[in-house]
Amino acid sequence: MPKTAAVILAAGKGTRMHSELPKVLHRVAGKCLVQHVLDAVGEAGVVQKIVVIGHGGEQVQQLVGDSVSYAWQKEQLGTGHAVLQAMPHVAGDVERVLILCGDTPLLTGQSLKRLLRHFDETGVKGAVLTACLDRPDGYGRVVKDEEGLVLKIVEQGDAQPAELEIKEVNSGVYCFARKELEEALKILQPDNVQGEYYLTDVVSVFRRQGLPVSSCLTGEEDIYGINTRLELARAEGIFRRRINEKLMENGVTIIDPASSYIEAEVEIAPDTVIHPLTVIQGKTKIGSNCQVGPNVVMVDSVLGDGVKVWQSVLEAAVVGKGSRIGPFSYLRPGTVLGEEVKVGDFVELKNSFVGNNSKVPHLTYIGDASIGKNVNIGAGTITCNYDGKRKWRTVIEDDAFIGSNSNLVAPLTIGEGAYVAAGSTLTKDLPEKSLGIARG
Repeated sequence: MPKTAAVILAAGKGTRMHSELPKVLHRVAGKCLVQHVLDAVGEAGVVQKIVVIGHGGEQVQQLVGDSVSYAWQKEQLGTGHAVLQAMPHVAGDVERVLILCGDTPLLTGQSLKRLLRHFDETGVKGAVLTACLDRPDGYGRVVKDEEGLVLKIVEQGDAQPAELEIKEVNSGVYCFARKELEEALKILQPDNVQGEYYLTDVVSVFRRQGLPVSSCLTGEEDIYGINTRLELARAEGIFRRRINEKLMENGVTIIDPASSYIEAEVEIAPDTVIHPLTVIQGKTKIGSNCQVGPNVVMVDSVLGDGVKVWQSVLEAAVVGKGSRIGPFSYLRPGTVLGEEVKVGDFVELKNSFVGNNSKVPHLTYIGDASIGKNVNIGAGTITCNYDGKRKWRTVIEDDAFIGSNSNLVAPLTIGEGAYVAAGSTLTKDLPEKSLGIARG
């Protein structure tokens, strides 16, 4: 297979987004637009990726990272000019160049594989990914000759009335032979309404030189570009549908897909049920036979098998097998629960470990604590972890019992099997199997 480099165009400002954020950094389904495009390129097996940056380029570099190369387009002189800036970065042994827009997040790796395969099998020097639209407004039209090869691509603003009737449109995704592309870019001219160097004119240059260019059809959703907030919302809806359908096909029950918001990197095992009004984000992983929702928000969290969570919020938390969370629980970052743990209503945990079979049933704050196995935390208990300058840890060992309305002033250790009487405020360590009582 010929070696391929991908050039992703991400230099534009995106003025119709009315945002200080570069357009390609707006997020959909939990990832920025350009990251979705890069993921599709990776799925297609392309290793070298070159991102052309301009407006907000430093922000793009910071978010995307050093897994790609960058080419700067200091002046916004059109897509052809943008690709010209990228060509010096293409590795010497690359034979074909895949060109994409950074604002087409719905493009799939399968579509790119099909385009590359089409390029190889037809023996052409250029191939354009296209789609047929009932309403092609805003897209460049693909004009073909009598043999079905692409003759030229005409931007809507430059098209004649007959050309505007064409339904097959340009996706902005191309595959070109590297050598011929380099030569064509050098002779582009800004002979258009915008006064820019159009990448689409490369097709016309190829044809004048007798080089064949073909088209490869894909679905309408694949080529959907983002230029406005309305289009961003529409793309979000399409992603949600795709994600939910894939999960359901793999054995997950989603009671109401229309009200279940699950991001692209979430993993859910079979036989789990997602109830309505649930938001699952980031790199969350959910085991099998779980019940999640209704009214749950989970971010970057992990659930073991058989966990039930309802009407609660979890952020960067880990929950062991068979545990029960909610209603109205808040698990903050750093919370780790063992197996068969109960966390009930109006309980907040932060940066704490709770051991197997322990219970924190209601009206409790546990922060910066380590709780052993088979511990009962009574209602109204607070680990007083902050002294105004720094935070301290509380340790509650196995089989301890903490009575209701207790204040545990850290740093503090409650020994194994110890008993704290209800209403106590403890400031000193409690030895194992002893009674602690401090009232008034």
